[in-house]
Amino acid sequence: MFFKQIRRSAARNRKGNGLYFASLIIAIIAFYTLLSLGSQDVMRFLKTIESDAVGKLLNLLPIVYGVSLFFVFFMVYFACRYQISRRRKEFGIYLMMGMKRSRLLGMLFGETLLNSVLSLVIGIPVALFLTEGISLATAKIAGLGIIGHTFAFSGTAVFWTIAGFVLVQFISMALLSVKIVRAEAGVLIQADYTKNQSVSAVGTNAAFFFGGCILLISGYYLAVFGLKGLSASMTILTVVLWILGTFLMYRGLGGFLGKSIRKSRRAKTGLWTFTARQVQENILSQHKSLAIASLLLMGAMACISFGIATGAERSSDTRSVDFSLFGTEEEIAKILSDKAISERIQSVYPLYLSDVKEQYNEGMPDEFDLSRLKEVLRQVNDAHGLGKNMADNLHIRYLVNLTSYNRILSGLGKENISLSDGEVALFTSFADEGEYGRILNRAIQKGITIGIDGEEYQVRPQLYTDNVVADRSIALSVALIVPDELYGQLAASREPYCTNAQIKDSVIKKMGLMQAELKMSELLSSAGIEYDSYLGGIGRTLFYRVASSYLTIYLGVLLWLIASTVIGLKYLISQRENMHRYQILSMIGADSEAETKSVKKQIEIYFLMAAVPALISSIFAVWAMLTNFLHIPYGTTVTEIAGLCAIVLAVFVGFEFLYIGIVKKSSGFDD
Repeated sequence: MFFKQIRRSAARNRKGNGLYFASLIIAIIAFYTLLSLGSQDVMRFLKTIESDAVGKLLNLLPIVYGVSLFFVFFMVYFACRYQISRRRKEFGIYLMMGMKRSRLLGMLFGETLLNSVLSLVIGIPVALFLTEGISLATAKIAGLGIIGHTFAFSGTAVFWTIAGFVLVQFISMALLSVKIVRAEAGVLIQADYTKNQSVSAVGTNAAFFFGGCILLISGYYLAVFGLKGLSASMTILTVVLWILGTFLMYRGLGGFLGKSIRKSRRAKTGLWTFTARQVQENILSQHKSLAIASLLLMGAMACISFGIATGAERSSDTRSVDFSLFGTEEEIAKILSDKAISERIQSVYPLYLSDVKEQYNEGMPDEFDLSRLKEVLRQVNDAHGLGKNMADNLHIRYLVNLTSYNRILSGLGKENISLSDGEVALFTSFADEGEYGRILNRAIQKGITIGIDGEEYQVRPQLYTDNVVADRSIALSVALIVPDELYGQLAASREPYCTNAQIKDSVIKKMGLMQAELKMSELLSSAGIEYDSYLGGIGRTLFYRVASSYLTIYLGVLLWLIASTVIGLKYLISQRENMHRYQILSMIGADSEAETKSVKKQIEIYFLMAAVPALISSIFAVWAMLTNFLHIPYGTTVTEIAGLCAIVLAVFVGFEFLYIGIVKKSSGFDD
């Protein structure tokens, strides 16, 4: 009979409080998604080429897991608290009917165990499906294809997911159950009344509210304009201003709303005043919780937007060369004669890249006249003073043969460069390094000329950035692409720098890019030749994308779920404590439709009171991140990244309204 009662109670509670049960499943999915990162396709691929870096990332996962436990604990705690609160009278009646306190405690933990098992049965498969989708999507976005994908089930991740989930839920229930079991039956069955709130003077509330707004605006200004040097002290000051400003604003918001209600209530009808007073009371009694939830929402939106932008940061990298082979012509010819290698190669060509002859180095500035280019760079108006710094350190040290570079462009399907007499082009490997590429491109569009041996050469008004080698084995801050004849005059070496090779498209189509690159790497390694591969570049790129993008998005989603759950449950707990007010409304003639509209409006306003300040703060947070912490690649505009972040924020707002709908359903007043 006892176990049958546990089953009935657990089933009834799941049906009556979907928000509680959903929070348990969310906690399971969050834990497994994080802990299974090491078993996903992309991470297994990265281990083959970036094992040390991946190892360091995976070593950080226990720390992130611990932080997640801390945050999820509060989500589950509030969910359990609401669950206990709505059943106080039921527990009181059990005690009045003679149920022992130990038996009541056993019933609560039995229900918790049953709900935990059911949550795990649902949550683990959902988490598996989600992580497989993430793995496939990441590989697709990275250009690796889905060939080679294997289903990944991490037993270790399942174990720690179960351990963390059970620990969090049982600690939450233990803290709450002890209070219930120790309470007297009469205390449990009596109606719950909200504690009286101490309301400060109108002037004090206004001072808190406007003082908080001033601190927030100061924090916004510092975030956008004061973090250019990425100063640690300035960053800390900005964060402190945001936190303190948010708490002060919410501290005074309740009284500020009260003044507005008094001014406008005569023009309102129905339950408008009741609704407004309910919202005001919730803000007065829970201003700290609202401030924390708002900060969590702001952090969530900033993390998700920044994570998406970081994922797009390096997506503009193009595959110009698959392999760069280093060795003598005889050694390379011997390697390429191997049938297993040659049948996979689409094109092979020497790359003529050399440093300039000694007399053209910085010791003899009259031979290379860069004065016009330096003058234009110094005139560039950029916040970091990068243009002036570029001008002070600008030297032409390397040359690229025009024919070689055109072979690279042909492999990419791009139009070849045609240089006329007296014309050269500018190349850089640093286009993705902050504003470097944009500033350099802006400068050469001013009609720049470069003096060489007393002759003026016109610089084409287009900056070239396609990789000349497979894995950036040589970093060229600035190099000249010159015609073959001029290359012969200026180059210090007539020997090719390396031999570039491209894999056949048919091989890639059949095997997938990742598998084709891996197979060719194995063949070249066994042949004993030195080489660089595009695979190595992919490894580093994907590592940064996974490490920064994946983790920030994960934390953002987790913060959003926790903040939204806390806001919703805080309101539902407050509503539960004030149910007698709705009974009084019914007694004095208010119909159920008016009460339902009032409750729904309260939920909407309560959520918006936390979400709107968070949305405003997140706009400035994302703005600061994009301009100070994110290196936007050349060819991608800030507007494009900002547009992507705007879409993310719009989706975020949409999900927030969906969550509001769930809370309305859980309120018991839904139609």
